Amino acid sequence: MAKAKTLELTILDRDYRVNCPDGAEVELRNAARYLNEKMVEIKNASSTAGKVLGTDRIAVIAALNIAHQLLELQQDHQGRYERLDKIHQLIDDALDKESQLEL
Repeated sequence: MAKAKTLELTILDRDYRVNCPDGAEVELRNAARYLNEKMVEIKNASSTAGKVLGTDRIAVIAALNIAHQLLELQQDHQGRYERLDKIHQLIDDALDKESQLEL
């Protein structure tokens, strides 16, 4: 069983200690860095517009934006699989016709 270690991460100037499976440290740090970047973007955009948003609201907006991006990517990925399945079917049909012609 993978051993967990505790990582210290800073997100929007706050420190967090989180458990992380052994070997996943780089990915978790990259995820935290990405989340921090998105939260800073939202914070800066809101302050530029004259609004002051709380950390909780910034976190929720960032989470919604990231979830939206993920769903778009999954949908795009599914569409690519469907197109590949159609191409495979066309190839199989062509090969079946070719083998029938050889008989």
